[in-house]
Amino acid sequence: MPAYNSIFNDESSPQLIGNFPLLPLRTRTRGPAYTLPLDASLPAHLSPEPDSESYDALDEALSLFRANTFFRNFEIQGPADRLLIYGILWISECLGKIRPNFSPREAQKEVQNIALDNNFSIPGDPGFPLNQMFQAPSTRQDAEVLKQYLSQVRQELAIRLLARIYEDGSEKPSKWWLSFTKRKFMGKSL
Repeated sequence: MPAYNSIFNDESSPQLIGNFPLLPLRTRTRGPAYTLPLDASLPAHLSPEPDSESYDALDEALSLFRANTFFRNFEIQGPADRLLIYGILWISECLGKIRPNFSPREAQKEVQNIALDNNFSIPGDPGFPLNQMFQAPSTRQDAEVLKQYLSQVRQELAIRLLARIYEDGSEKPSKWWLSFTKRKFMGKSL
């Protein structure tokens, strides 16, 4: 059985830097991404329906995370799959920082610290773990835009992930999310 691929691969000509897509996001976080409309009636721990105009690639990464972490191989069928891979690896990184005894405040502090850190590798950097699948940006300006976009993705995914882990308002994180802390999608980590 193959891993689940992105439904955004069908999107007509997204903006690409290297071969990484800059897809629109439903976010309040500042960055270069085109902003999709926010649905104020939707609780923070839920995603809109996939056919909604507010549904974005980050919702998809969160919904496919648990299913795709069981796969060691992933066939890239389009540029949106690269964002899905990055999102899944970033979610794994965030889950690794949350301990079972963390309160929502402690978890937010840990995850936001790594999300706001701008010292991370992008495709083409020597420390980036997936350079064989990603092309480096062609110019310095493209590299800066990609870094800003990935920073925006990291911050928004961290916010949404925390809303899901503590969705019932409890002081304990969801064991159904934390049970995936040891799993490594494709045997990689960021």
